[in-house]
Amino acid sequence: MRRMRGIRLAAGVLALGLGLAACGSDTASSGGGASTTSGAAAALKVGLAYDIGGRGDQSFNDSAARGLDKAKSELGLDIKELEATAGETDAQKEDRLRQLAEGGYNPIIAVGFAYAKAVGAVAKDTPNVKFAIIDDFTEGTDTGPNIANLTFAEHEGSFLVGAAAALKSQTGKVGFIGGVNVPLIQKFEAGFNAGVKAAKPDATVESKYLTQPPDFTGFNDPAKGETAANGMFDAGVDVIYAAAGGSGNGVFKAAKAKGKQGIGVDSDQYNQPALADVKDVIITSMIKKVDVAVYDFIKSVKDGKFVAGNKIYDLKADGVGYATSGGKIADIDAKLKQYQQQIISGQLKVPATK
Repeated sequence: MRRMRGIRLAAGVLALGLGLAACGSDTASSGGGASTTSGAAAALKVGLAYDIGGRGDQSFNDSAARGLDKAKSELGLDIKELEATAGETDAQKEDRLRQLAEGGYNPIIAVGFAYAKAVGAVAKDTPNVKFAIIDDFTEGTDTGPNIANLTFAEHEGSFLVGAAAALKSQTGKVGFIGGVNVPLIQKFEAGFNAGVKAAKPDATVESKYLTQPPDFTGFNDPAKGETAANGMFDAGVDVIYAAAGGSGNGVFKAAKAKGKQGIGVDSDQYNQPALADVKDVIITSMIKKVDVAVYDFIKSVKDGKFVAGNKIYDLKADGVGYATSGGKIADIDAKLKQYQQQIISGQLKVPATK
């Protein structure tokens, strides 16, 4: 009798232990903006490293965040988000990616070309981890069998908003403000200039970059954006395209104060809640579907269909485009669609360099 009681007690303790272990395995947590996912199957652990400005920049990073949020909602993920800081080194970026890899996050997404060297180094050391980098494809730097390079035809989308700027301008003078003077942003400028000239050959474009590398604060300094825009508006410019991330907020503020117009970038900035006070001056935005690229990449990993190498999101693939929110370009939309079709068909070639 005593022996039977002992066996029952042991069995009860064992069952209790198994129950507690099962409860403990149901929850996966992560820090730094992470979410919690529960379920019988282990959730895919996805790490995402933002560029300067992070989630909440109303532009580039926020587009990446939307893709991550969609993937989390539809696919069930354990996520961790980290963010770059102003003035940091490549070594600091590398440490951030290593932290994610060592934490078991796989895949890992690096948002922005500034992560190129860091992605290349960490991916080489962790061959079983799959990486994606947004906006860069440099042979020998951030390429490899476990790296997907997600790039965009920014010059094509910028051509369309350049045409819009020229057609909506009353003075024949339009402006381009780039965040940092690097080849990627020069690509935006080249397309914009071509679009302006195609729509109105006698129009002039004034260009300015907020910072020079290695200073990347030009992507998140609204005060610099406002100062640069005020200078252009005072010189007769009446429409400015801001390819400057969070610094574009200052451009729109200046446009609002002076009764001028602005063009957003990456996200449909007319619909960004934090820009509600200036939305009436945002006539369109060059849409760069980073959210689609991020979602596609995560899903490819989850489905076992990861592909390394460069994937280009262009007009033909619906990877770039322009926003029509607010109805401010309704009168010229047919003309912009005509240009768009010419680019897609190959009839119109848009330059990627100045």
